[in-house]
Amino acid sequence: MAYSIVFTKAAKRQFDKLPKPAQRQLGGVIESLAADPRPAGVVKLSGEERLYRVRSGDYRAIYQVEDNRLLMAAGLVDLGVSRRPADRVRKAVRRHR
Repeated sequence: MAYSIVFTKAAKRQFDKLPKPAQRQLGGVIESLAADPRPAGVVKLSGEERLYRVRSGDYRAIYQVEDNRLLMAAGLVDLGVSRRPADRVRKAVRRHR
């Protein structure tokens, strides 16, 4: 079953601000999640039922697995700038429901 990928406005804005090579690399990882939303290397966030994190280069994408879609939340994070991104994502996901 293929999942559709939906970006929140904040996640899309963050993705668009990434350098082009990072967009291509992270974009490829995000696209592959449509076929398998929980591949090897993906980390389930503790304390959350459906939030996951995948790393690509110096960036992480935090997303939520729903029925037939992946919600890419406001969690495209540069590893050097990470300040409790999961908390921001949890709030964004609640607003997007």
